[in-house]
Amino acid sequence: MNKDSDRVEVLVSEKRVKLHVFEPSQRKIWTVVGKGEEHWIDPDADYCSCPGFYFGQLNGKKICYHLESARLAKKENKIEQIIFSDDEFSNFLSGLISDL
Repeated sequence: MNKDSDRVEVLVSEKRVKLHVFEPSQRKIWTVVGKGEEHWIDPDADYCSCPGFYFGQLNGKKICYHLESARLAKKENKIEQIIFSDDEFSNFLSGLISDL
């Protein structure tokens, strides 16, 4: 196994791929908790907010290990789903953006 494969396994096994669902609207925000930081991801659009994704795109790499983790977590049904109220959406989003 390579370094990224090991990281993917750890993130999935520790349920660090998170799906934040806001009710009743059903808006969803995906995050992956890495080494001391949380990255916003959009698995459907193949996007991650991590620097590795950005620089990987510049070098022709399609996805980062955070997105690989989300794919595996979905496949193995190992996603940590967290339910929030729609009233919490703007504060959650503000906090997520401020961490970028």
